[in-house]
Amino acid sequence: MNFIGIIPARYASTRFPGKALINIGGKPMIQRVYEQSSLVLENVVVATDDNRIEEAVLSFGGKAVMTSRKHKSGTDRCFEAIEKLHENTGIHYDIIINIQGDEPFLHPNQLKKVISCFDKKNTQIATLIKPINNTEDIFNTNRPKVVINRKKEAIYFSRSPIPFMFKEKDNNWVKKHKFYKHIGLYAYKYDILKKITALPPSPLETAESLEQLRWIENGFRIKVEFTERDSICIDTKSDLKKISQIGLM
Repeated sequence: MNFIGIIPARYASTRFPGKALINIGGKPMIQRVYEQSSLVLENVVVATDDNRIEEAVLSFGGKAVMTSRKHKSGTDRCFEAIEKLHENTGIHYDIIINIQGDEPFLHPNQLKKVISCFDKKNTQIATLIKPINNTEDIFNTNRPKVVINRKKEAIYFSRSPIPFMFKEKDNNWVKKHKFYKHIGLYAYKYDILKKITALPPSPLETAESLEQLRWIENGFRIKVEFTERDSICIDTKSDLKKISQIGLM
């Protein structure tokens, strides 16, 4: 199978405009993500809506494709990018990996894990989950949780604690059940990506503000693989201060 990593990177981030170009240890963040991705993937492309990001990518020898500013999700941006790449290069990619542009410390093993999901021919979409080992993450609405079935497929994602531990005190939940946090690295077969980006927003997606629920609601299967590594996302200026404080830059 032919894999490609696409890094969606828009400039006008609501909480941190221009974050793709912030300095992380002497390099723009988008370069850090690109280089980490390239340790595993032969083909990596940044999908952006801004010439400043495109110029930064080209300056360090990376590849970029310009996309619309109207996209509401990285998934939609990935699809436009792959369509342009197919048209411009004539090369068809079987699996598209959607790599978050604000995770400069992405570990190569996480990419390998999500790629391994496609060893099974019936995998449509793949993502990662991490066991939760603290009470705070269970109840943090900014940490989407996921429940899975015996086939290692996602049943549901939620910002709320799932499953609900009936008759248990909050601080006992982490001891009584294995909870999982979603790590937002996605991979899709090309034909599946084409189908899910054509779907209208669904009721569950709208309620939780989680686009993956649209896919589940429409009958698509999401294969999961486990990782013990957390994702370090830089979504705000305070996130930047935190990584400096813990010595990552």
